[in-house]
Amino acid sequence: MTPARFLRTFATFAVAAVLPLGAGAAEPVQVRPHVTQQRPGPAMNRKGPVASAPKGLSTQTWTPDNGDGTFTNPLFYDEFSDPDLIRVGDWFYLTGTTMHAMPGVPILRSKDLVNWEFVAYALDKLDLGPAYRLEGGSNIYGQGIWAPSLRYHEGKFHIFSNVNGQATQMFTATDPKGPWTRTPMKRSFHDLSVLFDDDGRAYVVWDHQTMRLAQLTDDLTDIVPGTERVLFAADAGMGEGAHFYKIDGKYYIISAEYAGGFRMPAARADHVLGPYEVNRSISSHEDFGMASSKRLGTPRPPFETWGPDPAAKHSLAMHQGGIVQTPEGEWWGFSMMDFNSVGRLLSLSPITWKDGWPYFGLPGNLTRTPRTWVKPKTATPQPVRVPFQRSDDFSAPQLQPLWQWNHVPIDDKWSLSERPGFLRLHALPATSFYDARDTLTQRAIGPMSTPTVLLDASNLKPGDTAGLGLLNLPYATLGVERLTDELDVVSYDQRLDQRVRVKTTATRIWLRADCDFLTERARFSYSFDGITFTPIGGEVVLFYQTFTFQGVRYGLFNYNTTGAEGGFADFDSIDVHQRHTHGLMRPIPYGRSIRLASFHATTGLAASQGRLASGVPTRFEIVDRKLGRVALRSGRRYVTVGEDGEVTLVAGQSGTAQDFQWIETPTGELVLMSLATNRFLRIDPQTGDIRADSSGPMPDDSDGARFVWSQSKGAAPANPGIGSTRLQARHLGSGR
Repeated sequence: MTPARFLRTFATFAVAAVLPLGAGAAEPVQVRPHVTQQRPGPAMNRKGPVASAPKGLSTQTWTPDNGDGTFTNPLFYDEFSDPDLIRVGDWFYLTGTTMHAMPGVPILRSKDLVNWEFVAYALDKLDLGPAYRLEGGSNIYGQGIWAPSLRYHEGKFHIFSNVNGQATQMFTATDPKGPWTRTPMKRSFHDLSVLFDDDGRAYVVWDHQTMRLAQLTDDLTDIVPGTERVLFAADAGMGEGAHFYKIDGKYYIISAEYAGGFRMPAARADHVLGPYEVNRSISSHEDFGMASSKRLGTPRPPFETWGPDPAAKHSLAMHQGGIVQTPEGEWWGFSMMDFNSVGRLLSLSPITWKDGWPYFGLPGNLTRTPRTWVKPKTATPQPVRVPFQRSDDFSAPQLQPLWQWNHVPIDDKWSLSERPGFLRLHALPATSFYDARDTLTQRAIGPMSTPTVLLDASNLKPGDTAGLGLLNLPYATLGVERLTDELDVVSYDQRLDQRVRVKTTATRIWLRADCDFLTERARFSYSFDGITFTPIGGEVVLFYQTFTFQGVRYGLFNYNTTGAEGGFADFDSIDVHQRHTHGLMRPIPYGRSIRLASFHATTGLAASQGRLASGVPTRFEIVDRKLGRVALRSGRRYVTVGEDGEVTLVAGQSGTAQDFQWIETPTGELVLMSLATNRFLRIDPQTGDIRADSSGPMPDDSDGARFVWSQSKGAAPANPGIGSTRLQARHLGSGR
């Protein structure tokens, strides 16, 4: 998806004065070292498998596999945008946008669409001029490689990808591990998708709303003269980000469009040239109950912001993706969703075919995707895998595949071998973190994560600043700065243009950023022993923005502000600790009795004299129905859902009418999806009526579908829920 056409600028943040030397440093706090847990599945580097993270570093990371036959979206809790996905034999292959980060165009593979492993990058670096190298004050932030189309034809993998101001680039390989060959095409195709037809001809679809179609030449570098045509009227309902398919003799184009909220229009035809019939939405409004945070309206100080959008607008909803069929005959959809400052994340959706259209969602609730659902069927069970290892002690001879450079690196100014076991960054001249070359980045991961960097600053020269950055707009950094005769620990918040300095004589320093991507806040701290961490600076506000068109990235940097090259910084390690690595912040309380209170209320689900009502919550036993499903039993009666969504208490054995999929919203509240209607149980906040007819939890909870469960003996839980403060902050407007 190209930069949003609907950005508005509402408000302006005041720019605060620079704090005096040493201001803002708080008293030290004791912090326990992170518990190391073994992550299942192998990590891989750019040339194959490597060992798990070194002993003493955090290894547990987000996995969508719940271990009970279900998965929870997103597939990755770090940015994976503009996805394209195909199946070749038993393997699924996936690629996506990498913009200005190098290497680019990653290829992942999976056998079950849930557990993925890294294969390779199709592009080591794209160097098309000074801006690609952050030279001369120029950059390609928000540009570079984006919206790739992945295809396989006659023994060869093809990736076609956009590059701003350049012709579309084609990458080809017979083995997805490489080597990959890059070939510039003769022209640019905005948000293209390629289709190899059964007769050997290849076609390309591209552009926004009206969309264009043409036949490609045999070498795939240009269009056949006279074959280009416009497919749709501008108001037909189509969008951009095309995914082009031929299924059972019909041609399908799936796109993404913003129309007061994101949706996925589709078109179909009996002939590749049309005419095409449009379905304005095969997926819409699915945001899993997430509310929008504030957005950045200007790319430079003084920063202006707008929003957040009204919570009921579904402005984060899933969009831009396609569909794929498994070897077992199932159809699944894939698409991305704006998850605020952590970036655009990838989700998996069951597909229901109806009237010849592939709807995202389940029967009875088409266009809506359950956040937690049963994994795709496979011939053999698949182990839990994750594509990347996040913590690193830099002991390997090559960088792990998670790492990407901010723009094209200067290869002789960084090293893993000059001091084995350390990443060495030589300082190059720059005016700020934003234009510093050889900044090594990895995507931030949600919902909360804490990178801690151990830095040896003993070889910094005057003017050098090295450390840990939150690469975003606005950005924030925590580093060590060498002045003429001293070292300072320095935090900087670009939004406020505030620096906080603390003098130090230490050269071995731990730098930490506690990041919460549900509240959109981060806090810096530092330590001289790795145990006692001292907060520094104020709370950093994190924004989603479409200027770099990336979510927050953790960056290791070293630059010199005197206009000359400086010394070098040695990074001993980075530890990325994650508090929540599965789809449930709290395990399902099978076999226990709980109370269900409505979110932000003292009332909830109550059983009395064989009937259900909204009142003081009463106890319900949680019966295990396998696959992350439960039945709610009160005495000998079960909460039961009729085909029309009516909810009653019925005596007898439990079955489909009594089964609910136990799901958490991203902010941690409970939602219960009835398997009788594939809709969500709710207590109407206005009338108190209890029904299972919600299509999905509203971001503002106006439908009453969110619950907070408790095993306490009181009438209602005193704590409104793990995610409640985060959700409330969203409604008040994150970024205030």
